[in-house]
Amino acid sequence: MAPADPPLDRPSLRRRLERSKYLYLLFTGPFLFYVLFEYAPMFGVLIAFKEIKVFRGLIPMLTAPNVGFKYFEQYLADPYFWQLVRNTVLIRVLGLAIGFPAPIILALMLNEVRSDPFKRTIQSITYMPHFISLVVICGMIVNFVATDGVVNNFLAFLGFERTPFLVKPEWFRPIYIASDVWQDVGWGSIIYLAALTNIDPQIYEAAAIDGAGRWRRLRHVTWPGILPTVVILFILALGRIMEVGYQKIILLYTGATYETADVINTFVYRRGLIESDFAYATAVGLFTSVIGFAFVIAANRISRAVGETSLW
Repeated sequence: MAPADPPLDRPSLRRRLERSKYLYLLFTGPFLFYVLFEYAPMFGVLIAFKEIKVFRGLIPMLTAPNVGFKYFEQYLADPYFWQLVRNTVLIRVLGLAIGFPAPIILALMLNEVRSDPFKRTIQSITYMPHFISLVVICGMIVNFVATDGVVNNFLAFLGFERTPFLVKPEWFRPIYIASDVWQDVGWGSIIYLAALTNIDPQIYEAAAIDGAGRWRRLRHVTWPGILPTVVILFILALGRIMEVGYQKIILLYTGATYETADVINTFVYRRGLIESDFAYATAVGLFTSVIGFAFVIAANRISRAVGETSLW
């Protein structure tokens, strides 16, 4: 019987740190960011269960009397609750239905382009809106859809009446979703383009030799190759089903569009920062996060049961 191989000497922790010190140095920035701005603020969820006065300091906040689920019950009993949920879910669901497939379609189209200069030009044009300040984006939207803006000038040219879109409640959601797609479609396609580069070109060659046309190669080679990425990103998107960014809505909505534009995050902003009701606002935010977490758990279990792709 041959003697067993001697165990390999594992380098010490100090040796590993010295060998990879630059990688750890690069990791320090993101690590501190998440610790300071994502995990440390989670301590503040205690406010949702206490009768507190925030400006009295940290110790009084910890020793404040507990109120249990008082603020959660108030929120669920608020007649405005269902309108907030409806507006939030409608914007997110419509945004997912239109905005989620858009970068996938763009990536698949760019993958079929054979002219590199043309491909790079399209990529640059579609990426550009993502890097424009949100305030500038909203200013452009306001100017575009104004009664004397580009959109209304074009409609007037076609013989239609001019419409003040931003004061029409029924137009707020289409404007918000369309601008979101325009702003993020190019940036979102980067991940799918990266996934497409991992598909072995020999598989395409084999499919072409077997007589598969472009559409069959897309269906049987390209789509299965990026499907795991699509599933994972969709599960993560479901986690934000109850969250709509309040900054853009605040910059776009008016009193006339509250019935369709006011969402949970804008309500939290008004209740917490403007009315200084921090405990109630924290309870609403925590409730929203729990619902989003539940969606992620459910979607992950369904994905794992149906297919082989899941987050964990």
